[in-house]
Amino acid sequence: MRDFARLLDRLSFEPRRNAKLALLTDYFASTPDPERGLALAALTNELDFRHAKPAMLRALIGKRADPVLFALSYDFVGDLSETIALMWPKREGVNAAPPRLSEVVETLAKAGKTEVPGFVSGWLDTLDETGRWALLKLVTGGMRIGVSARLAKTAVAGLGVLSPDDVEQVWHGLKPPYEGLFAWAEGRAQKPETDDPAPFRPPMLAHPIEEADFERLDPAHFAAEWKWDGIRVQASAGRERNGALKRRLFSRSGDDISAAFPDLVDELDFDAAIDGELLVMVDGRVQSFNALQQRLNRKTVTKALMKSAPVGIRAYDLLSLDGEDLRERPFEERRDRLEGFLDRLAHPALHASPMVGFSSWEELADAREDPAQFEAGEDAAAIEGVMLKRRDAPYVPGRPKGLWFKWKRDPFLVDAVLMYAQRGHGKRSSYYSDYTFGVWREGELVPVGKAYFGFTDEELLEIDRFVRNNTLNRFGPVREVVHTKENGLVLEVAFEGIARSKRHKSGLAMRFPRVARLRWDKPPAEADRIDLLEALVNEDEKA
Repeated sequence: MRDFARLLDRLSFEPRRNAKLALLTDYFASTPDPERGLALAALTNELDFRHAKPAMLRALIGKRADPVLFALSYDFVGDLSETIALMWPKREGVNAAPPRLSEVVETLAKAGKTEVPGFVSGWLDTLDETGRWALLKLVTGGMRIGVSARLAKTAVAGLGVLSPDDVEQVWHGLKPPYEGLFAWAEGRAQKPETDDPAPFRPPMLAHPIEEADFERLDPAHFAAEWKWDGIRVQASAGRERNGALKRRLFSRSGDDISAAFPDLVDELDFDAAIDGELLVMVDGRVQSFNALQQRLNRKTVTKALMKSAPVGIRAYDLLSLDGEDLRERPFEERRDRLEGFLDRLAHPALHASPMVGFSSWEELADAREDPAQFEAGEDAAAIEGVMLKRRDAPYVPGRPKGLWFKWKRDPFLVDAVLMYAQRGHGKRSSYYSDYTFGVWREGELVPVGKAYFGFTDEELLEIDRFVRNNTLNRFGPVREVVHTKENGLVLEVAFEGIARSKRHKSGLAMRFPRVARLRWDKPPAEADRIDLLEALVNEDEKA
């Protein structure tokens, strides 16, 4: 546990990507199994300790420290693990050796709910400050040390001659502590194989297109298709050795979401893997994302909900068919085979996403701006832009440069007033970086959303200074700031869409809001009214 804690500590203070990569590679090279595999699982968020929750940790520190002092300290520090690690009083006479990482993981995996607090408090007693912080980060799953799963896998690949994509290709068929993966990376064993007939295949992702890209890219080399406002999924099905058909629906991150969509999964009667967009479709017409939200994040779903919000897939790509892996084939070939496959299947819930014909970037820009005029018809309201894909591109994991681009429609903009602010986490734990904002309704501000990105580091400092100098009230970690018609901070907020919501006093909630810029030049009285947002909702509901 000490070596793992030292690694996390050094990673959290190291801003350079290559230096982080070197630290990870050195750790994996010098640490034996299964410790390094469990560290890899922690860094890639593959561990889940169902009984070790933040509420349990708060209860533990409540028994060791003054609750008021803890609340004040937590408000100042902004990070639960760091606050507890700093405040935890070590008991005299405790001479037990600190636990190994494997001991912590194995014990928590087997322990019952009533046993976990005793184990965690006992380990905290044996560890130093850094070790306590690392332990708490581990058990809560909230690392926030600037290391992505991709970077951790890249470090594993660096143990030998593998590429990060090689690791991605086998990742979802493996489980901690990944001893076979490390043996393969170090050249001591063959590539790990899986006999799963319906595995998850790492998705290919796109880069946002920039203005300069249009000057260097030839439109003849690219195909275009609509970018739907749903959730990216992978529908995978295949025969097991006993002949049974295994069906699965995966999210973009590889989570198995089959249980939430049994009406669709039960219809996957094929041996193939489809990459596409999950959408609610009523009488063949694509509904807005608001309709899909009713079906998301549910462990079970009622027959009534399946009937009122039936789902389907607009397919983008065909990754495998009848046991043949198609990912190395060029996009044009995969697309032709996808259309032929779906035509033969003739399933009402599975359709190929329509291609967008164009001969110039100007023509594609017109289609992006007004999909209804380019054969999108009644489905135009559910389109958020276009995707550009090189005709000769293979399907590779990650976000390769120059192969796929996304060109989203311009976001909606609204001028809103900052109402509340809360400290962030990790590197932002010392700054007020989470903002609740509102618009005017009948002379009062009503909250319509919350944003925590979009601004620059310099703007963060400006907003943080404003919050500290204009605080009216404190509610735990949240500060209410001045927001009258005369005094306050106006934020220009960009967002992708808006829907009715019972959770907000305004009755509305934004989708993907972010701070576009600060409007120091604008008095709060001139911020937008809720009528503007209501009009957007009404327009969407009529579409």
